[in-house]
Amino acid sequence: MKRYMSTALVAATLSACGPSGPTSSSFFTEAGSEIDQGDFGNATMNNALVQTRQQDYTINLARRFNTEVDAMVNFEFDSAILDSLAQATLRQQADWIRQFPEVRFKVFGHTDLVGSAEYNRNLGLRRAQAVVGYLSTQGISRDRLEAVVSFGATQPLIPTPEPERRNRRTVTEVSGFVETSPLLLNGKYADVIFREYVSSAEPNTTVQDTTITTGSGG
Repeated sequence: MKRYMSTALVAATLSACGPSGPTSSSFFTEAGSEIDQGDFGNATMNNALVQTRQQDYTINLARRFNTEVDAMVNFEFDSAILDSLAQATLRQQADWIRQFPEVRFKVFGHTDLVGSAEYNRNLGLRRAQAVVGYLSTQGISRDRLEAVVSFGATQPLIPTPEPERRNRRTVTEVSGFVETSPLLLNGKYADVIFREYVSSAEPNTTVQDTTITTGSGG
């Protein structure tokens, strides 16, 4: 009887201290598991996926750009002038872009739904050109700004026929790599990341706003 009770007591103790027990389940897990939020080892995993072509590094950088930088700037009605807020956003974009000299970008221009389709296509193009021009003053080569595209009023964020500032915008996106080094990140992602920490941004320069003639678009 005593032997049976001792065995039962040991079993109960082990059960309480086991992986499913409420008192010391962390004893059976890896060191640091309580503070690991799932990001540990991602750098090694990303390198492995890139080298085996299981991950599109262009898409990966595009997601990172959209996460770390505001990719959109807005405009006043019927204008392609970059106000102070837009310029501040573009300086942040330029700081990020300078860290990756191998990456190319597209700038997409948009308008609201006010005005004719043809006028808005031209207005959206002027807005995109204003952004490209400003980025080039921040040390970004025009060769890396792959294209200037205008969607005009065809892709509104807010579907309204009224003037809407949120629709009057440009969007900067990662589009690919320059032809001289299209596979730089294939196995060399760590080199690019390291460069972010050791390279300093070039001093910003002051530029004049780009003005356009007024018309009847948004």
